[in-house]
Amino acid sequence: MRVIISLTLVVLVAGALLSAPFAWAKAQEVCPVMGGKINKTIYSDYKGMRIYHCCPACIDVFKKDPEAYLKKMKDAGVEPEKIPAGEKK
Repeated sequence: MRVIISLTLVVLVAGALLSAPFAWAKAQEVCPVMGGKINKTIYSDYKGMRIYHCCPACIDVFKKDPEAYLKKMKDAGVEPEKIPAGEKK
């Protein structure tokens, strides 16, 4: 009986640890370019992800070096949304 309980706990802890980085990702609230509050009508789609911006000018700046801004978001623990199904990628 102890073996079953021990194995169950090991599996549960391992599962929690493996999924932890994904569970703790924050939704995007600020523009990766200027740091302002995002406007959900202003965005860039890049590699299947939707990145929101605070103003239209940030779209062009983001497109010049998208990987740098994605890294900035990742370092802040922010996970970009996926492009909604059925929309152009």
